[in-house]
Amino acid sequence: MTGKIGCLIFVSALGASACQSSSDGGNAVGASGESSSAGASPAAGASSQAGMSSTVGSAGAGATSGAASGVAGSPGVASGGASSNGGASSSGGASSGGGAGMSSTDVCTRWKADRADLSEGTWSGDVASCMAGDLSADARTNALRVVNLYRFLAALPAVTDDPTLDAGDQACALMMRANNMLSHTPPNTWLCWTQAGSDAAGASNISGGQAVSSVDAYMIDDGNPTTLGHRRWMLSNSLGPIGIGGTDKASCMHTLGGTGKAGKAWMAWPAPGMIPLQALTAARGVSIDTTGWSIQSENIDLSAAMVTVTLNGVSQPVTVTQLLPNYGTKYAIDFIPQGWKTQAGMTYSVSVSGVTPAIAYQVQIADCQ
Repeated sequence: MTGKIGCLIFVSALGASACQSSSDGGNAVGASGESSSAGASPAAGASSQAGMSSTVGSAGAGATSGAASGVAGSPGVASGGASSNGGASSSGGASSGGGAGMSSTDVCTRWKADRADLSEGTWSGDVASCMAGDLSADARTNALRVVNLYRFLAALPAVTDDPTLDAGDQACALMMRANNMLSHTPPNTWLCWTQAGSDAAGASNISGGQAVSSVDAYMIDDGNPTTLGHRRWMLSNSLGPIGIGGTDKASCMHTLGGTGKAGKAWMAWPAPGMIPLQALTAARGVSIDTTGWSIQSENIDLSAAMVTVTLNGVSQPVTVTQLLPNYGTKYAIDFIPQGWKTQAGMTYSVSVSGVTPAIAYQVQIADCQ
């Protein structure tokens, strides 16, 4: 595995932002991971990506294509589907998501059940006394359940949270809350700075929003066009166990150094199979049509990939970008709809040529309102 750290910005009720980490080949988890964010980024009122160059990694993103778009940077996406429980993979270029073979009713039932309680719970800490406190059990349970809902839809195994990692992320969240800023490398001059919190900051997705709602934001990944790092960590083979810490305004989710062994050759979002439209539009009014569909792989270089999206046999134009490496996976591409929007009741066919083997899958969109 490999890794760095970067920031994603999204607007929360508090005008906050979020950051994601990326792992670096074999490096120990912690604050020492390479950071692509420069120092601390203001949390309040932030509306653009912090600490990352908007030009880095944008090669291949300039042109809009109809039938296919070229991407410069990483060869081939291997196939490797998974069963609906994230277990076995299939050969060839087709992959299955957790909703593959399921009816829209079944997928929507799962979606609604797992999101019936999205309460943020309570925080027992205090900024004035630098007491990290803890999230109430319902908040952490709710956040973890939403993480695993997305992983189910992508046919990835569920993860658990680790109390030790939770404690580190709780200290991390306190620092972000106390300083009203986000940083993966917080200086020891920060209010409420602790080594444990600093270490967790260097190994976590960091958000200016509360723990439960931030999970949706990580999957949309607004303001993070060169990496989609939050999403890629959420869909990483290696994710888990995770840590979850939060306050009334900021939260941290430990992602680096996982021991997961899902073994999927590639992952896509939206994933193959039946996907709720609401899963693509759940974060603060921003949709995947703005941030893009994505494919990621740890071992398969996607530099020669050519992406085609069709609806009822008609090509849907997309703009393709090769994403920066080592955020959850080494390789990834993003493709953004141009002049069309993802709609419920439709089946989109995605094919990726220029890779070995070629990738082909279908995404069915269900309205789970």
